[in-house]
Amino acid sequence: MTQRRHFGENPFELGLFSFNVQNGMAQLKEELWDASWEHNVALAREAEAAGLEFLLPLGRWQGVRGYPLELGNHGANFETLTWAAGILASTSRIHAFGTLHVAYVNPTFAAKQIVTAHHIGAGRFGLNVVSGTVAKDFAMFGLQPGDHDSQYDYTEEWVTIAKRLWSEEAPFDFDGRYFQLKGAVSVPKPFGGKRPMLISAGHSHRGRAFAMRHADALFTSISEIDTAAEELRAARAAAPDGANVPIYGSSHMVTRRTTSETDEWYHHLVYELGAWDGIDERVEKRMANRTAPYASMQRLKERLVSGTGTFLIKGSYDDVAQTFVNLHAAGFDGMAVGLNSYLTEFATMRDEILPRLERLGLRKPFKGVPA
Repeated sequence: MTQRRHFGENPFELGLFSFNVQNGMAQLKEELWDASWEHNVALAREAEAAGLEFLLPLGRWQGVRGYPLELGNHGANFETLTWAAGILASTSRIHAFGTLHVAYVNPTFAAKQIVTAHHIGAGRFGLNVVSGTVAKDFAMFGLQPGDHDSQYDYTEEWVTIAKRLWSEEAPFDFDGRYFQLKGAVSVPKPFGGKRPMLISAGHSHRGRAFAMRHADALFTSISEIDTAAEELRAARAAAPDGANVPIYGSSHMVTRRTTSETDEWYHHLVYELGAWDGIDERVEKRMANRTAPYASMQRLKERLVSGTGTFLIKGSYDDVAQTFVNLHAAGFDGMAVGLNSYLTEFATMRDEILPRLERLGLRKPFKGVPA
């Protein structure tokens, strides 16, 4: 049986999600997070010093989910492979992923670019493989999006080529449906003789099955906590040969000291600061390939505004800690967490949430970054 690739010894691993994007996960009319490079590096170092395992950027080209550019800098974001290389050069322990829409980059070029980042981070770089994206982004590259399944067929060839370039010494030819390569080779090989960790973002049955076959981990979101265990059991059933493939979730966290304070802030965030234009279109796209229903369409709309549709972790500090316990019990190995004002709210995560998770047995006390 193939075993998971651990970041460390914590039963439940944590990372920060989407802080390379202006306003992070939220679709807002006002700026809460200035995703400057200086802020990105500062947050990465804070996360490393607190013992988090990984950093995961959101890959976008025309704002978040193609949201209208009339909102000025809303959705501005850094390209994620070079972002990861810079973050890795600015840290010493934490892992950083690049999020790559494979339709936009030739695998021969990308394989070498990825290995370069892998060497910069001394093996700490990982790749989040994304098969599809919004139609407006495809149009920016002069491409037509294929249907849902054909996008995964394309990604399968892409990943197969990249893995061969990382592992095979001799040049090889590849004659596929989407790629015809002659004498393909890439040196140097990955740092330390072990290829970069691959995760694949998938929410449909096909997307989750692809990750179970081709990636080291599945990165997914769930509809509701009540259906999470069954969703993850079904996903793991697609793993070949009983492989123990870890599953990480995408989420956004809204927390204050008490439940009432949290509810008050959440209402302000969603209904007063939230950008609701085009919400029905985004709901339709979100529901196209879901594996489980949401409790209500209004709840989904709120999630799209507050966190791009990822799972909402909301409540008092104790409520949030218990939610992480429940997610772990449902089958998640870890969670990528989006915040609002990242540097400010990460202090709460570090000082209030992480100690509670240690007391609950999900994480071990962090001993610090080696000098």
